[in-house]
Amino acid sequence: MVRAGVLAALVAAVWAAPASAQSMRADIFLQKADALAAKGPLALLSGDMGKLKAEMRGSAEQLRAERLAAVKAGQKPVYCPPAQQGNLGVSEILDHFRSIPVAERSRMTTKDAFKRLMMKKYPCPA
Repeated sequence: MVRAGVLAALVAAVWAAPASAQSMRADIFLQKADALAAKGPLALLSGDMGKLKAEMRGSAEQLRAERLAAVKAGQKPVYCPPAQQGNLGVSEILDHFRSIPVAERSRMTTKDAFKRLMMKKYPCPA
């Protein structure tokens, strides 16, 4: 239960964190998230919490900007979220990251892994 609370705190704070300049590898992001979850409530005091929040915020902002730019240019975006903003839970995000084969995950950024989730969850009509 404590682990779920820490993960929920991570997701809730993602949207309030500043964007990161570089994208972390997806495997490293997942390792850090799992390590934080293992710390329980002490995870809230970890410097990695802020890094992960900033990473997810930056990835989400970059993907949104890319999607809006594609639409503005008359191109089909790679994902099409509903007009009403939905929420992705931290468990859903981390489960998706875990579903990516380890070898592949180690070669992709957090942004790319998150993009795959968005494409899967919010596919564009044909």
